Amino acid sequence: MATEIGIDLGTSKTVIFSSSKVVLELPSVVTVDSETWLPVYYGEKAKQTMGRTPDSLECVMPIEHGVIADYDIAESMLKTYMQEAFGSKIVRPRIMATLPAGLTELQHHSLANVVESGGGRNITVIEGPLAVAFGLGLDFSKPKGSLIVDIGAGTTDIAVISMGGIAVCDSHKTASLDFDAAITRYIRKEYNIEIGPLMAENIKKEIGSAVERPVEIAMVAKGRNVFTGLPESFEITAEEVYEAMREPIAAVCNAIRAVLSKTDPDMINDITAEGIYLTGGGSLLYGMDRKISEFTGLRINLLEDPTHSVVKGAAVALRRSELLKNVDYQMRSVKELIIE
Repeated sequence: MATEIGIDLGTSKTVIFSSSKVVLELPSVVTVDSETWLPVYYGEKAKQTMGRTPDSLECVMPIEHGVIADYDIAESMLKTYMQEAFGSKIVRPRIMATLPAGLTELQHHSLANVVESGGGRNITVIEGPLAVAFGLGLDFSKPKGSLIVDIGAGTTDIAVISMGGIAVCDSHKTASLDFDAAITRYIRKEYNIEIGPLMAENIKKEIGSAVERPVEIAMVAKGRNVFTGLPESFEITAEEVYEAMREPIAAVCNAIRAVLSKTDPDMINDITAEGIYLTGGGSLLYGMDRKISEFTGLRINLLEDPTHSVVKGAAVALRRSELLKNVDYQMRSVKELIIE
């Protein structure tokens, strides 16, 4: 029976972690009836309908840039996922939910409320970078600065952690989905072909890169010609995809530099010695670690399981919450987040 659960309600996917393993990982996508707005499909089936729905159906991503955009759909989705993961075998578990750094109390409250409505109890919320720090086993008893960069789908979380708290942070709204959008714009401009979000994501994963590849590679993609309206296949190279994504990748690098520029010099010394901890699905883009290292001059520590580091860290935070209490970090529960 699950008693301690970590939940990462992300822009592109929802991950639930319990009993030392990922028990559910599904896209944060819901297909709804266009008239009643009632959910029809969830998860992978809903994602496959993106760009393929009739007028009677519509695809909704209830989480945008790491925060809840559609409360009712998010609640319904999480309730379905919790039932799929645990069935009826869940009784008053302790839940740690994660969210981007630097959000408002209202946004904290919305997340906790959705998790509670989705079937959870005894809920607390924690910022994603702090959850990653727990997962890394960073020593919260020492006044030492550590820089964590989490490139997710909707946001890039950049935070300097010291003594169990966040000293400087930025939840930058340029991330993996913006890489996809840049590829879509480039292909429309250069080839006069419209591609869907699934094709853009596939191109990014197959031949996308943050640096120039030593050997050129290419792939065949498919889309719709914007002039004739007919289907069309075309070949696109890794060099072209690299050029297409240069702007959003540069934006991520500049956001890291902005956080470093606001960090105290003594903590900069710590970060220089320790390097940057890089995580999130966006960190898996070919050459992303090298690009950030070249831009900042700092060593990059790429985490072993970057797509699950936040939710795993949340589970660790549940077991070791006393570490944060020792440095006066306030874990926020649903009751504490009630807005009068």
